[in-house]
Amino acid sequence: MPIINNKLQNYRSRVDEIVKDLHSLTIFIAHKELAETVSELRNRINEPFMFVIVGEVKAGKSSFINALLQTDKEICKVSPAPMTDTIQQITYGDEEAEIVVNPYLKKLYYPIEILKEISIVDTPGTNTIIAHHQEITESFIPASDLIVFVFEAKNPYRQSAWDFLDFIYSDWRRKIIFVLQQKDLLNENDLMINMKEVSEFAQKKGIVSPQIFSVSAKDELDKKYEISGFPEIRNFIEKNITGGKASFLKLENNIQTSININERIFKGLSDRKQQLESDIIFRNDIKETLSTQEIRSFKQVDILVENLLAGYDKITLKAEKDLDNELSFILLLKRTFTSIFSKKTSSKAWLEALSAQLENDLSSDLKRRLEDSANDLADTIQQMAKIIDLKIQSSKTILKDNHDIFSDISDRRAHVLKELQEAFGKFINRSENFSGEESINQNQAIAPNIATGSGLAIVGIVLATTTKLAVLDITGGVLTAVGVLFAGITMGVSRYKILKNYREEVIKGRERLSDEVTEKLKSYIKIIKSKIDSNFINFDAMIENENQQVKLIGEKHNDLKNRLLILEKEIHQVIE
Repeated sequence: MPIINNKLQNYRSRVDEIVKDLHSLTIFIAHKELAETVSELRNRINEPFMFVIVGEVKAGKSSFINALLQTDKEICKVSPAPMTDTIQQITYGDEEAEIVVNPYLKKLYYPIEILKEISIVDTPGTNTIIAHHQEITESFIPASDLIVFVFEAKNPYRQSAWDFLDFIYSDWRRKIIFVLQQKDLLNENDLMINMKEVSEFAQKKGIVSPQIFSVSAKDELDKKYEISGFPEIRNFIEKNITGGKASFLKLENNIQTSININERIFKGLSDRKQQLESDIIFRNDIKETLSTQEIRSFKQVDILVENLLAGYDKITLKAEKDLDNELSFILLLKRTFTSIFSKKTSSKAWLEALSAQLENDLSSDLKRRLEDSANDLADTIQQMAKIIDLKIQSSKTILKDNHDIFSDISDRRAHVLKELQEAFGKFINRSENFSGEESINQNQAIAPNIATGSGLAIVGIVLATTTKLAVLDITGGVLTAVGVLFAGITMGVSRYKILKNYREEVIKGRERLSDEVTEKLKSYIKIIKSKIDSNFINFDAMIENENQQVKLIGEKHNDLKNRLLILEKEIHQVIE
């Protein structure tokens, strides 16, 4: 006996340790109900094997308990009116005692031998209308070791009882036996029909080979043992539960309940993982979209610049040809001679006219090319923001707000996503998010247009302004250099040298035009992309936190799973 007790105590300690770790996990995932369930499970490790008696009002549960305990006392009161208005846990005590735990639960202690190995929980009817009874009854189910489902023998078909069976078996996979009580009120043929029907109902609910007994508490209490049906149910209890097995069976049930809870957490974690994977895919899609649109916009900038340079080259080349033609010795000599009589025909006047024509041609041609190309570029940038907005609005939700395990995580995610949706909606409507402040400061004339614009509509204004200012600055520099060059022309200056200097200034201007327009536009695109991406700071933080949480919960689950399975196998071998 001491060897068994030592072995039992060792297993109880190990079960207590593992259930403690499971309790820590339920607290970690902030699931209050599961935490309370596991806490209750742990508190009952040292208690006797627990029968929970369930069934509808007037099914004969109280009479069944009185008859099962084989005592002359009326442990559970029996009355034509419903009497069980609280849950009663009947357990062993050297002396009779009653302790009220709370308004809905009391403990009864009796010096009855069988109660050393088992305790019995008498519950209100599954169809009770008294507040909290169903809730309290359900709280006992996970910690139960055997559910005794008592039906009224003549009518075991009431829906509330079978609905409660769904909770007991589907949610917690508790071991169940079925008892048809008050069989003395039914003839043998009808009793067999009802027992068969109960068996078929139970099998439809997923219970393989259901154990079904028919009893009469009246016959048992009247000492009609041969027809009461109680010897059969006592034989079942003695064979399967009592006789030294009860304590180990309780530990096995405790382990199985812990496995059930751990797997429920894992199932919930699977949904959470799917949501995380979906969010990561969504976020990567956003980044890829931004990168793709950035590359597309950069290509458009390159095309825009090439288009500008083509116009620049065409106009400056024409001016070079005109300069080359007009720099012949004869024409210069003629202009010098005629300028004595008219300033309009002087070389200086001619050069000023050539410079003015170059300025006019560059301004009009480049402006036209800018307007055509900038609109396409603006459309691409606007599309980038609009696509992101649509993707945010259509992001996939897998973890629902009514999730069994992680509803609070779903709520937090929904809150972050809602904030993202609202913030991004405001972002694309604010002109300051798309304005190029440097461009505005350089040319205050266009500032009112930007100030009165809104969101994406401002992109076109900013691009036109940015490129226009760059072109004016660069072409102005070229024209200034050419003007200085022209002003120094005299008959003694080499024609070759003049053309060489002109070409050098044009090349410098071309490089500046290419570099500055490209840099300004691509820099603007990068800024807009960065601003768009910055809206996802909180979402990214959520993903990072979820990555850590999911990994940690998964590790805790796997550790518990392995330990539970090993312990379950060991205890099962002891029972066999």
